[in-house]
Amino acid sequence: MQHSKDRILTTHVGSLPRPQGLEDLLYKVEFGEEYDPAVFDQTVTRAVADIVAAQREWGLDVINDGEMSKTGYATYIQQRLDGFSGDSPSVRFDDLSGFPGYRKMLSRMADTRRLNRPCCTSEVVIRDREPMRKDLENLAAATKGSDATEFFMNAASPGVITVFQHNEYYPSDDAYLEALSGVMREEYEAIANAGFVLQIDCPDLAMGRHTEYRELSDADFLKHAEMQIEALNAALANIPADRIRMHICWGNYEGPHHLDIPFEAIFDVIMKAKPQGMLVESSNPRHAHEWRVFEDKKLPDDKIIIPGVIDSVTNYIEHPGVVADRICNYANVVGRERVMAGADCGFATFAGIGKVDPQIAIEKFKSLVRGAEIASARLWG
Repeated sequence: MQHSKDRILTTHVGSLPRPQGLEDLLYKVEFGEEYDPAVFDQTVTRAVADIVAAQREWGLDVINDGEMSKTGYATYIQQRLDGFSGDSPSVRFDDLSGFPGYRKMLSRMADTRRLNRPCCTSEVVIRDREPMRKDLENLAAATKGSDATEFFMNAASPGVITVFQHNEYYPSDDAYLEALSGVMREEYEAIANAGFVLQIDCPDLAMGRHTEYRELSDADFLKHAEMQIEALNAALANIPADRIRMHICWGNYEGPHHLDIPFEAIFDVIMKAKPQGMLVESSNPRHAHEWRVFEDKKLPDDKIIIPGVIDSVTNYIEHPGVVADRICNYANVVGRERVMAGADCGFATFAGIGKVDPQIAIEKFKSLVRGAEIASARLWG
């Protein structure tokens, strides 16, 4: 991974708004409706080329394919793996339980899009390697000749797959995680071997506390998180830590979030994960203060922090001065070379479902870039 050596580098979490035509095709793919595979492939290839070029136009340094080919950051695996069928129970956000009126309003705002989340009902095995191969091919072609600093590609963690695809086959959570670790290892290694930085998406390590594991105590949740990290590290065994980054968040939705487990509570556990880069939500109103955690807890010497300095669920366009302040808060406690500027989460984590207008998202990224320039001037003089 590249570091911020003479200026603050900029990046983002992964998913970016997809063209409408691609969204429609992805919906057909997810629900097994008829579509033309050749048209789908051509549409994805064009979308990847366009989004790679766009990210550089916005000024971002470390970029990706926008997850153009994926129906959802945690559910795309159903197009690649066997072992899933039926329907998983709805993901319940416990912070919404005391606000039934707002829960209904959120459902209405979600429009007509829905997610296909099958259960694990048999042994998980790889069914189709072509989607992974095509993703790597498309990103390689789109980045050829690009002047971006670095390129990354996302992949779901074993833990987040268990949150979205309920286990009805394996005898225990541990056994399910172990199986997913073994299967996903091939995808992780393929990304790294292709020369891209691997980003592992792990909202299960924070969001999981008030969703799948809401009945557990904090102490028991942390024990389970240790198990999830153990499974993840096993899958990453052959990849150098400095070729991996990891995203942690409390759920990419506009809600109360008053039941979020604090960053301080999960800090020691998540720092046991192998990835060098740590992307964390840092700009939304529930977690914007948590840069202060680093005043009391030391960032391990082998880690860099990539705080979200723009919010991914609000259509406010952050002022560059606010972005710069957020960056400097982190740089002043962990060191300027160990900070990269990012976003709280993806802007289209599931195809066709996003809170921020795509054109506004672009302006937010431009503000991120400008804020990083201001912060760099402050930090390097």
